[in-house]
Amino acid sequence: MKTERPIITDDEHVVLKFRPRTSAHPPGGREEPSQATRQVKGPQTANDLSRYERSRDEGDDFRHRMLANIAALAFTVALTAIGIWLAVSIADLRKTQDCVLMGRRDCARISVAPQG
Repeated sequence: MKTERPIITDDEHVVLKFRPRTSAHPPGGREEPSQATRQVKGPQTANDLSRYERSRDEGDDFRHRMLANIAALAFTVALTAIGIWLAVSIADLRKTQDCVLMGRRDCARISVAPQG
């Protein structure tokens, strides 16, 4: 069987030139805001991490850091415990459902409290 291919002319082929961005704003974009507009917004700050840096003379808050680490560890442990509980309960539910779908009648667990 012969497949039909569309007829493509040379006019349909276009090569696009790649121009890397070298500045924050591409050329030909919006115009720079006027001096009056710039004063209303306030001084522009750089988007770097230098505002989060601390000098070496400033002390480290060890207590706060340890409390944050303990809180993160507790959250991680709780999330892991919930995930394990969820996986076990889903597996138990699936096992019970498989038992019922096979037509068995003794699928439900009966828990008996110890007499004593």
